[in-house]
Amino acid sequence: MGLTKSEIFTAKQNQLAAMFKALAHPARIAILQYIIKQNACICNDLVNELGLAQATISQHLKELKNAGIIKGNIEGTSVCYCIDEKVWNRMRKELVDFFVENTAVGNCC
Repeated sequence: MGLTKSEIFTAKQNQLAAMFKALAHPARIAILQYIIKQNACICNDLVNELGLAQATISQHLKELKNAGIIKGNIEGTSVCYCIDEKVWNRMRKELVDFFVENTAVGNCC
């Protein structure tokens, strides 16, 4: 059986791609910015704040949670979300490392 596409890349390359994919939608960026701005767990505030349908927000929250960027706790009938600081800090480091790699290419272009 052949290799899957992800198997031909390094673990680090796959990890970076997964991080970029999790952040690759403006609604997810808006959700993360809102959670960070609140500096607390949020519960059911996103529909009014972002103007998106609850189902749409739920799908984006699911993607962010699957990526480990946010974590959720069930409180009564709602789920409250907050940034997973350990994952967030690791992502920040990985992205900084990626963007500060030496990009000097001389006079090729």
